[in-house]
Amino acid sequence: MGKVYLVGAGPGDPGLITVKGLKCIQEADVILYDRLINKELLSHAKEDAELIYCGKLPDYHLMKQETINHFLLKHAKRGKVVTRLKGGDPFVYGRGGEEALALAKHGIDFEVVPGITSGIAAPAYAGIPVTHREYSSTFAFVTGHRREGKEDDLRWESLAKGIDTLAIYMGVGNLPYICGQLLKNGRDASTPVALIHWGTVDEQQTVTGTLETIVDIVKRNEIKNPSMIIVGEVVRLREKISWFEQMKHQEDEFQPTVAF
Repeated sequence: MGKVYLVGAGPGDPGLITVKGLKCIQEADVILYDRLINKELLSHAKEDAELIYCGKLPDYHLMKQETINHFLLKHAKRGKVVTRLKGGDPFVYGRGGEEALALAKHGIDFEVVPGITSGIAAPAYAGIPVTHREYSSTFAFVTGHRREGKEDDLRWESLAKGIDTLAIYMGVGNLPYICGQLLKNGRDASTPVALIHWGTVDEQQTVTGTLETIVDIVKRNEIKNPSMIIVGEVVRLREKISWFEQMKHQEDEFQPTVAF
């Protein structure tokens, strides 16, 4: 029997991979990777490593979860070292739990290698701490996308009134509904909201507004997935500590000019 590593590749910036995660890439015989990982990480794989793309788009799955499980089992049973490379953290909306259960059921040796999840990293790169002594002592990870055919069972009143900061994954398409539910269940219309598109990489784009205005702002700026939605007073801190955009601006200013 081989072994499977369920590895979190982090939120996008290749420098945010963990030391152990990088080692798993370097030593793997087979790598199954998702759409949202930074492809630069694959350059660390062995020359003869087999790379298998398992990418999933919103509303379209290139490879079904059952097929991914099958590949993990097949290669591990052939004695291979298999790295399952996922964006963010494998156990935060990454279906890592489902894959771990499948491996355990068939007696396959595996390890989970946590990664930095975008619910913390994307707002951090946008200058938004998810907790702050003066603004937020509680935060929650929330899925903004329901499984097909499943009713909305989120406790919106608890989220609206009981949690200071919400980090909402996969919610751009349902943003009007999300804002409506929070307002309906008692969250103030002036509550700040940020959407961070492609957080932690050069293409990062952040827009801010309130629960009352953010839907129009997102539509006007054509913000799409992948984006994190952050709801809470901590969004106000972005005005003072948006370090990533400032750093990129400074780098652009100091780019040498080439004359021909």
